[in-house]
Order: sequence, then C-alpha cells, then structure tokens
Amino acid sequence: MKEEKSRIKSDILLRVRLLYLLFILAGLLIIIRLIWVQLFSSEVAYNADRLAGRIFTEEIIPAQRGSILTRNGDPLATSIFRYQVEFDFGSPGLDSIRTFHEQSDSLSKLLAAYFRDKPASEYRKMFRSEHNKRYRVIFRKDTLVARSEGWFARLIDRILDRELVPKKLYDTIRDHTPVPIFPREIDYTEWQTLRKYPLLNWNMGMVYNLVETDERVYPQGELGRRTIGLTGNRGNYGIEAVYRDELAGRDGKTTRQRIARGFYGRVVDGDNQDPVDGMDVVTTLDLDVQDVADKYLREQMIAQNAIWGTTIVMEVKTGEIIAMVNLGRTPSGNYAERENYAIGRSTEPGSTFKLASMLLLLEDANMPLSQTYDTGNGRVVMVGGIRVQDSHAGFHDMDFRTAVAQSSNVYFAKAIWERYANDKERYSDFMKHLHLDKTVGLEAFGEKEPLFQDWKEVPDPNSMLIRRSFGYRIKLAPIQVITFYNAIANNGKMISPLLVKEFRRGDDVLQRFRSQTLVDQICSPGTLQQVQSLLESVGTEGTGAGFFRDTTLYRVAAKTGTAQYADDKIGYRDGYYVGSMAAYFPADNPRYTVLTTIHTKRQAGKAYYGGPLSGPVVKKLITYLYNREHDWKIESVSGDRTYYPDRIKGGNITQTRKVAGQLSPRVSSDERTGWGTVRIDSLSHVSITAEPQQAGIMPDVVGMGLKDALFLLESQGLKVSFSGKGTVRSQSIAPGAHISRGGAVSITLR
Repeated sequence: MKEEKSRIKSDILLRVRLLYLLFILAGLLIIIRLIWVQLFSSEVAYNADRLAGRIFTEEIIPAQRGSILTRNGDPLATSIFRYQVEFDFGSPGLDSIRTFHEQSDSLSKLLAAYFRDKPASEYRKMFRSEHNKRYRVIFRKDTLVARSEGWFARLIDRILDRELVPKKLYDTIRDHTPVPIFPREIDYTEWQTLRKYPLLNWNMGMVYNLVETDERVYPQGELGRRTIGLTGNRGNYGIEAVYRDELAGRDGKTTRQRIARGFYGRVVDGDNQDPVDGMDVVTTLDLDVQDVADKYLREQMIAQNAIWGTTIVMEVKTGEIIAMVNLGRTPSGNYAERENYAIGRSTEPGSTFKLASMLLLLEDANMPLSQTYDTGNGRVVMVGGIRVQDSHAGFHDMDFRTAVAQSSNVYFAKAIWERYANDKERYSDFMKHLHLDKTVGLEAFGEKEPLFQDWKEVPDPNSMLIRRSFGYRIKLAPIQVITFYNAIANNGKMISPLLVKEFRRGDDVLQRFRSQTLVDQICSPGTLQQVQSLLESVGTEGTGAGFFRDTTLYRVAAKTGTAQYADDKIGYRDGYYVGSMAAYFPADNPRYTVLTTIHTKRQAGKAYYGGPLSGPVVKKLITYLYNREHDWKIESVSGDRTYYPDRIKGGNITQTRKVAGQLSPRVSSDERTGWGTVRIDSLSHVSITAEPQQAGIMPDVVGMGLKDALFLLESQGLKVSFSGKGTVRSQSIAPGAHISRGGAVSITLR
C-alpha cells in the first residue's frame, strides 16, 4: 500500500517537473522570439504598418485649378468647389430612433424649401427608408442564461446551482455605405446656409461626410472655346492643355484616422501638407471684342451658308490677340467652335499673298509704280506657258496701283515671271526673309509650318513660280497671314502673335510674356511707305472700296483674297473657295489688324469672293473698334427725357456687344446709367431711343449675356444667382414685377 502511494506521488512529481520544464521551455521560446522580432525581424514594422493602414489613411487634397481670364480679368474658364453630403445612416449617432425621426423630419422640410425639387414628405420617406435599410436590430429566440454577468459571476452561479433565467438576445447590423442626400452638388455659399440645418450641424454627432469636387466651368459658354481648350478624355488642346501644369498647381495631403467605415477624421499632428492652387492664366483676349467678332462672323456664315470661318483681331504694337473666333458647321447645320481654324488650318491664301509679291517687286526688283502690263481685259492670258486669268474684265493696261486695287492675277504673274523666271532661288530667299516659310510661335497650340516647297521638290517649277505670285502653291494658316500684315502696320517690324499675357496667383504677377521679334525690318522705309499707300488704295478705289470708301474719320488699309480650294478629297473644279480680307486701321497710325477667312462652296445667290464674303465682318469689327474708343456727341434723345437729362450730351457711350449700327449700349451720364437703343447714322451723329430702367420694377434680361444681365440686375440692388451657360433663357422674377433692393433673383442660361 505504501509502495502504491509512493508510486503515485512519484508520478505526480514527475508530471509537475515536466510541466515546469514545459513552462520553462515555452518561456525561453517566447523570450527568444521577442529578441528575434525586436532585433532581427521586420515583422514589427510590417504588422505596425498593417495596423496603421487599417486605422490611418493618407488623403490627397486636390489643388484648385487656376482660372483662364481675359485681359480685363473676366473668367473664361474657372474651377469652383462643389459639395455633396454623404450620410452614414448606420452611424451610432443615429441609434435613437425617436430623436432621428424628429431631426430628419425638420431637415426634410428645410431641404424641400431650399431645393424645391420635391415635397418634404419625399425627403422624409428617403431618410427613414435609408435608416431602416442600414441600421437594423435583429432579435434571437429566448435563451436561458445565468442571472449574473461576467465569467466569474457565472462560475459562482454554477457552483451554487443558481437558477437560470430566460433572456432575449439581439444583434445590431450596421451598413456604413455613404448615401448622398442632396439632389445636386452645391457651392460654398450654399453650404454655409445648409450646414446650419438639423443633423448637418452635428447635433447628433458627425454622421456624414462632406465630399468636395473641383468642377471646371466656362462662364462665357462656347465663346472662344477652341482657344480656351480642354483637357481630359474629350480632348487635349488650347490653353487648358498647353498650360496644364501651371493651371493644375500642387496637390496637398493630410492624414486621417478611421472613425467608421467610409468616415475619417483629420489627425492634427499628422504629416499634412496644404495644397498649392494653380496659377491663373491671363490671356490677351478682350471679352467684348471676342463676343462681337463671334456674332458678326456667325451672322455672315449663316447668311452665306459657309462651311467654316475664322476672325482674328490683333493689336499692332504688342502682337496681342484680342479676339480669335473659330466657327464650323455642325451636322445639325448650326455653327460652333469645332476646330481652331485660325491656327491649325492651312490653305492657299489667294490674293492676300500678293502683299509678298508687292514687297518683292518693290524692294528686291526695284520695279516702279508706273510699270504697266496688259492684263487681258478678263480673258485668259498665257504667262510662261501657264494659263492665267483675272476675275473681272474692264482693264487692259494696268499700272502697279491699279493692279493692287483690282487684285490682278495677270499683272503679278507677268511682273514676277519677267524678273525671276531665271532666278527662282532669289525669289525664295526673299520669301524666307519675310518669314513665310516658318511658324510664328504658336506651335504648342497646333500651328503647322507653312507649305513652302523648294523648286527642286516639284516637277513644274515654272508653274509654281507663276501661281505662287498670286497666292497658290503655298499654304498658310490665317494666324500666319495676319502676322505678315501686322508687320506692315507695325512699320515693318514683324512680331509674334501673343495669346497669353501673364501667370498670376491672386494679385501677384508670377510671370509676364512679351511678343518676340521675328523679323526686325521686312523692307526699307521707302518700300514700306509705298506698300502702305497701295493697301490704302484697295479701300478707296479697289476691291474693298464698297466697305471703306465712305469712312471719313479714319482710313483703312486692306487686301482681299479669293482662292479655289482643294485637298485630298476635293478638286479645284468642285466649286469650293476660301475668301479672306486682311485690314489694319487707322492707316496713318495703326492700332489693330483684322483678318477674316471663310471657307464656302459656290452657291446661287451666295458670296464666294473674298470681298463680299469676309468684308462685311471686317467692316463691322473695325466700326465697332473705332466706336468704342470714342466719345460721341449725342444729337438727339427720345424716350424718357427725365431719365436722360440734357447734360448727357457730350457724355460717353459704353457700347455693349451688339451689331454696329443698331447697338444696345450702356449710356453713362453724370448721375445715372441706363439702357437705350443707339442708331449710328454716320460716324459723327448718334441718336438714342431710351428704354430707361424704372426703380422698383424688374427688368427683362432674357436673351442677354451673363455680363450684361448681371450689370442690369445688380444696378437694381438685386442679389443674383445663376446657372447654365450662354444667354439668359429664364428669370425667377417676371419682367415688370415690383422688386425691392436686397431681394434675390435667379437666372438660367442656355
């Protein structure tokens, strides 16, 4: 018996020793593991990173894209932050059903009144439905459990054989998927109002996320859109693409800590970097001139059923492009800015290229203005074995001035063939001196090199010399043509066109741009004076006389051009034409150079020659440019004479963007500003039919552009909000209704 007890005791001691040994071994293993992990393994850092990745996240804060502005600061493209509230209906902050219903009912009424898109009952239904879907309590069957809670209390219950009691168990199911609650994105001003509403003011905790988006908007609609450009999956072109990096800025970053699924709070001491917003790009474009040029070109293209057209207005001394319009016919028959024809479309220029021939003959060949040639009276004439014909009859012997004024192909073909048939390289060298074989500095915007073939590259150099003399067998983009003409206006100095003036951030100018000199002097002062006089004769006695003969307050130098059009799919005999007019004014002290080029197909009753096709646009633009810079003596005023007092005579008319001859300007007097219809009977006589604003009466702004509508409404003391692009199509307060200063009105543009 004693031996049995001794054996049992020995077994127990053995087991205890083994257990001690196991504990010691386990402890050693743990210590070794800890030493390994701390000193030799990367597991700590790995697991710490995994844990931090689940708790913390690094969020990119997008920089606000810079704006594209006109020279006067009007926005052509800008970015605005939009906001959307995404609710976490599974948030613990919304567990109190009764309180949630009270607060959401109040919020529903306020949202319905603010957005006016649906009744409060629909908002209430949405709030309750989403909450029911994303926060659910599921009860299980009754279960017998001990009265006490906790493992020690339950152990005592078992030892003491206490009575088990039934208990109903439940699970809480939460779906933290964010749910947008606004019918649309809102701007910052709207958010400042909405954030004060129930639930949005955090009175039940942070139960939503505020999502910011950076939206690109174009306040002037489609005006100048091919020049402004675009980035993204719809294309990359224009200023938006060329200055992509400068506009983009630098994104910031912030560290956020996870609070619930999809919801994070910012860590104040984290590795945070504020974003640097993009720079504003200030263009050379003048909004008013751009708008006027768009309207005039659009009207003419509609009237002539043209295919595409472009108009460019350039400041002579600076090279700044103050307007660049590009309109092409859409499949629906309308016109839109489909392609930058001004920069990217090269065509044979026709007779506008005779300016190069004029310079060549006067500067290089020293041909006198008295030189005459028989031009054939409109019949076909053979020059160097090539058939050449003028577009109209009525002339046999022509001198140089008449040939320029009447745009004679035969005259220039004969003059150049006679002097350069055996010296074609000299001809090419002079054309290259005029920079006609090179781009003018807008390659980033899609400018292509002119098509200027060498004599050795073609099988018919004689034909090329003759046809090039009057604008064929060479291709130029309109921007290259106007740069050439601007050199004549700029006393022979050719400068590059400029589309962007500066980069700004706020009021600080970060970089300023200037035109580059392409050719210091394209010809001698004597030749320049002769050419300038010849171009003036086009407007007084030649193909432009119908537009500029009667201008008495200023003189215009111009040249028209017509070219049959051909490409890979169209032949010269198919009846397609390119008609142009280039002009600068005032001729004695040039300020602006204007070019309009229109591509069309010959149709009954429609223009296709350069003068009647493009001349009306150039004429209206020049009239507008002259009118807007001069004060007019108002000869007669009809309408409300108390609104326009006598002392308005001698005042200034600030013209808006309407058709010259029937303008709708703002008329400024000493005390008041109003709207009226101005009829220009001549360049020195102006009459006004007044349409005065009446205080306290809602004006009619339907059909106006945004800038004009804002001016008119804000002058009545109204607070204006707007949506859409283009012209005003509707206003929230009907015209003629009584209004009071400080009231709110919204307008919709399309």
